[in-house]
Amino acid sequence: MNSFKLLLVCVFTCMSLSVLAQDTTKHQPAIFTYVEQMPSFPGDMYAYIGQNIRYPELARKNNIEGRVILNFVVNEEGLISDVKVIRGIGGGCEEEAVRVVEGMPKWRPGKQNKKPVSVYFTLPIAFKLDTGNSPASSTSDGK
Repeated sequence: MNSFKLLLVCVFTCMSLSVLAQDTTKHQPAIFTYVEQMPSFPGDMYAYIGQNIRYPELARKNNIEGRVILNFVVNEEGLISDVKVIRGIGGGCEEEAVRVVEGMPKWRPGKQNKKPVSVYFTLPIAFKLDTGNSPASSTSDGK
């Protein structure tokens, strides 16, 4: 009888340890760098940027021009997240570029093996002061 109780205790202890040893954390889906079909903006991305970007006053006053390079994730649903500045130029240009990208509509997600997946995307945004008489504030095509 004592050996039966001991066996039962051992069985329950092993079962408890087995349950504790199981990984109960949810794994985050992989974020790809390159996939068979890269994510795409629904329309003319540079027209969207040009219409929504506002040249920061501090950058304008200090004649700051250049490219802000952003990196972000386009997830399986086409939503943008984790926007990070890779290279900035100062004068508030980084914050403005992040604001515009975070406000973008849903993208068409990237696909791997015909399934939507999360993908890193790198986007340069050019800030260039107008030298003419037009009131336009910036260009985003690097010209």
